[in-house]
Amino acid sequence: MPLFTPIDGKFALEVQALDAWATLDDTCIQTLDDALATHGVLVFRRQALTERELVAFSNRFGSPDVIVRTDWASGANPEIIHISNMRNARGDAIGGLGSGELAWHADQAYMAKPATGAILYGVEIPEHGPRTYWANLRLAYDALPPHTRARIQGRRAVFSYAERYKDYNDETVPTEEILAKTPTVTHALVQTHPVSGARTLYLDPSSMIGIEGMDEAEGRALLDELAHHATRPQFVYAHTWQPGDLIMWDNGFLLHRRDAFRTDQNRLLKRTTIRLSPDRHIIPS
Repeated sequence: MPLFTPIDGKFALEVQALDAWATLDDTCIQTLDDALATHGVLVFRRQALTERELVAFSNRFGSPDVIVRTDWASGANPEIIHISNMRNARGDAIGGLGSGELAWHADQAYMAKPATGAILYGVEIPEHGPRTYWANLRLAYDALPPHTRARIQGRRAVFSYAERYKDYNDETVPTEEILAKTPTVTHALVQTHPVSGARTLYLDPSSMIGIEGMDEAEGRALLDELAHHATRPQFVYAHTWQPGDLIMWDNGFLLHRRDAFRTDQNRLLKRTTIRLSPDRHIIPS
C-alpha cells in the first residue's frame, strides 16, 4: 500500500513505496483516489514509465480524455500530450507551451464539462527550474470573509477559451476548428464536493471574462479579487522538479502555474487528462 508524507507542511502529499508502472490492485487505487480527492496534489518521485504505462496508470482513475490541442499529442498515444520547448530533427516543435511563464489557470475550465484529473510526468528537466505551483481553492474558500462568501453564492463566472489563448505566446489566434469546440461557458463560482460536502471556489484567471448578471467592470474586479486571494502563499504548494517526477492533481479545486525558464535548457513533460468520477470528485457545472 502507498505511504503518504506531507510536503513542506502544505496540502500536497508525496506518495512513497509505489511504482506507477506496476500492476496495482483496486484497494491501492482507491486509497490514492481518496488522497487525491482530499488533498488535490500527489507527488510520485523516481518513476520510469513508457507512454503505454502512463496511459494505463492514468486510466485506473477514470476515463481518458483527448484535449482539443491534438497538435500537441504523442504520435503513438493520442491520450498523451507533450509539453516541451524541444524540436525534432526537422525543426518541428515537440508538443507545446514552450519555455515562457504560464499564468494561474485550471485546465479545461473553458469546457462545459471539464475533465478535471491531470497527470504530468517529467522526462527531461532543465538544470535550473522552472518550478510549478498549485493553489488550493478549497483552503482559499475557507479563508474568505463572510461578506465575500455571501456575495459570490449562486453566482456563475463566464469562461472563454479565446481569452485563455492569449497566454500561448507561440501563437496568435485560435483556429476556427478549435473555437467551434470551445464555445463560451459558465460555471458556478462555488462548488460542493460530492462526498465531504466541503465547498470550494472554482476559478480560472486565464479564461474568466465576467460574472453573469453583473456589470462587466464590477464582475472583473470581483474575479480579480478572488484570484488574488486564492493565490496567496499560504494556499500554494511550489514544486521543484526532478527527472522521473510524476504529479497528479485535481483541477476541480486547484489552480496551477509555472515559471519561465531558459530557452537553451531542454524540457519535456508528458501529460494525460482524466475524466474523474462525479460521484467522488468535483466536476464543475
